[in-house]
Amino acid sequence: MSDNKKHHISTYNSHLIVLIALLVLTTITVLITQINFGAFSVGVALAVAMIKGGLVLTYFMHLKYDEMVFRIMVLLILLLFAIVVGITFIDYLLR
Repeated sequence: MSDNKKHHISTYNSHLIVLIALLVLTTITVLITQINFGAFSVGVALAVAMIKGGLVLTYFMHLKYDEMVFRIMVLLILLLFAIVVGITFIDYLLR
């Protein structure tokens, strides 16, 4: 980083809130395995995993406070990942 930019320091409270959110989402993921969603079971589990990944990227990896170019790169990678997962689901459903 250049010298004219301020560094962001996260508070313990924000880390604690994100930790609690991640623990709640992990509990939801475990509970999802006990409910039969049929063909959508994997999709629901992946949706919860994407939310957890977004929290980790945003707060623990400080993407929220980083430059826009890094956010765009991460979003492009996530878009590519979503396309690959979508193609995988299409292949799975057409078998």
